[in-house]
Parts: sequence; structure tokens; C-alpha cells
Amino acid sequence: MTTNTPDRARTRFPGISSRAYEHPADRSALVALRGLTGFDTVLRRLSGLISERALRLMFLGGAVRVGDNQFHHLNDMVRDACYILDMPEVPEVYVRQFPVPNAMAIGSDRPFIVINTGLLDLLDDEETRFVVGHEVGHILSGHAVYRTMMEILIQLGARLSWLPLGNVAIGAILIGLNEWFRKAELSSDRAGLLTGQDVDAAKRTMMKLAGGTRLHEMSGEAFLEQARQYDAAGDVRDGLLKFLNLLPQTHPYAVIRFAELDRWAKGPEYERILAGDYPRRADDASAKFTDEVREAANSYRESWERSADPFIGKVRSAAEGAASAAGGLFDRISRRDGGPTSNSN
Repeated sequence: MTTNTPDRARTRFPGISSRAYEHPADRSALVALRGLTGFDTVLRRLSGLISERALRLMFLGGAVRVGDNQFHHLNDMVRDACYILDMPEVPEVYVRQFPVPNAMAIGSDRPFIVINTGLLDLLDDEETRFVVGHEVGHILSGHAVYRTMMEILIQLGARLSWLPLGNVAIGAILIGLNEWFRKAELSSDRAGLLTGQDVDAAKRTMMKLAGGTRLHEMSGEAFLEQARQYDAAGDVRDGLLKFLNLLPQTHPYAVIRFAELDRWAKGPEYERILAGDYPRRADDASAKFTDEVREAANSYRESWERSADPFIGKVRSAAEGAASAAGGLFDRISRRDGGPTSNSN
């Protein structure tokens, strides 16, 4: 493992767009969610049920608000993360006494961050910096709004569980939200890496989330090999079981997040961003929907080609056919809207 990166060595990214670090599958999942029949209606109605003021008051009364005089070192990390990712407003942060190592960004109008003491007890400073950047990335991407919606749906589902079909519709929406949220976690892991710019600290975080504090008993290379073995494990039945196991999870497994971070950190995209070549927020309005969908389809295709999972191999051809059909549809839509066309030979 390398030493921690000093503050003065960290690169800042003025005007960076969340598109710079968002996993293409994150964007495609959001497109799919918004395309669901009735999804916008549900979102608007649920917004009326979300009392952000009540949530904030709950943590103001039952947790510790981070500031200059409370958890000041953590407060400095949050400010630094917002400075590096050029986020206009520094969010409120609360530390909650809870043993499960976790953190979250919630709220819709003014999202804020909640960090459990179990996470602070588990991680060192640079690992905590990665987590702080991860949560700031959630806010910059707008993920916190959907996370809040998911929390409300979970509570609503529990209240309606006594009805014969009352929980079915909410359960279906939650499956879709969980699928999106797992992809959003991969995006925010990249934001955390851009904040700390310490690849080893990011990887250590995943190892600790899986195996606790005894890093001297663990190996980064062995953990990466474990991710490869998980990907290739078993036959088609095991691949299906992995898929079913993941359905209720809001986060990808730690070995998967470790492998995704390792691949992204070694790729050209991370280096380009560090060199100052990245999308700007000022250009977000001109980003083309069709380009985002094609990029997501290419990302899925590359992921399938890398995967040794036999279950993925079985569904690959069908999924690629669907992606090709979608691409043809978007081409026709572009031509109908007056977009450029090409002559066929």
C-alpha cells in the first residue's frame, strides 16, 4: 500500500459535471426508472409525504451536527470534498451513534449527510475522506432525492403489508430503485476516489467493509482475485442465484466495488479527469440523451464481455439484440427530429 496523499497534492476540478464520474449504468437506470409508467406521478405524490424539515429535526435532536466545534476534522474533510468537486453549497453533516458502518445522503431540497459512528470507528482518515467524497458525489449527482424516496417507500410498504395486494406495487418499484441505487453506488465510489485521489485508501475501505479492521490479515491482490472468482463461480444456476441474492441489496458487494474501482483507477478516464479533461456542468443542458443511452449500452456490453459468469453468457445475446433494437429506435427518432442522417450504400 502507498502512503496517504497530502492535501496540497490533491487536484481540484472547477465546474466538474457529475457526468464525469457517473457510471454509464447509473444513467441508464435513471432513464429506465423515469420511463416507467406512472413513475413521475408517484414521485410527485411521494414528494408531498417527504418532510425534509422533520428528517433534519430528527437528526438535529438525536445526533451530533458536524461543525467547527464538533467533529471539526470531519468538517474540514467535507469542506475539502466540496472544494475539490466544486459543489456550490457545503451540506450539513450529522454523526449518529450506530454500530453498523454506514453513511447516507438524504433530503430533496437541501440534502444532508449522515455518518454512523460504526463507520468512523472502522476507517482511518484517508478512508473516511473517500467516504465523505462518496456522499458528496451522491448529492452532486442528485441521488439523495431518490434515496429519500426509497426510504419513504420502505416505510409505506411496511404500513400497507396487511393489505392483500397493498405491498406488491411498492415492492416492484423498490426492486427498480435498488437496481438504480446499486449503480449509483459505483458512481459515487468514483467521486470518492476523485476527492481523496488515494486509490489504496479507497480499496482499503472496501476490504474493511467486508472483513473489518484486521488489514494485516488481508491482501488487496487476494481480494481482487476473490472478486474474479465470485464473477466466474459455478454454473448457470449459481449465476441465477447471485442475481437473486443481489435483488434486495441497495449496495453491490464489496468485492465488486473493489474490482470496479481498481478497473476505473487504472483506465484512461480517471487520468483524463485528473489532467483537467472532463465534462463541465455548464454543458449539461447540451448533453444528448441518445449519446447517454448508447454509452450505457456499450458499458453493459463491455461488462458482459469481461464477465466469466455463465449465467451472463446465456443472456448476453438476447440483451445485445435488445440494445441494437433500441439503438435503431433512437436513430429513427433522431432523423424524425431533424437530426443528421447518413446515406446507405
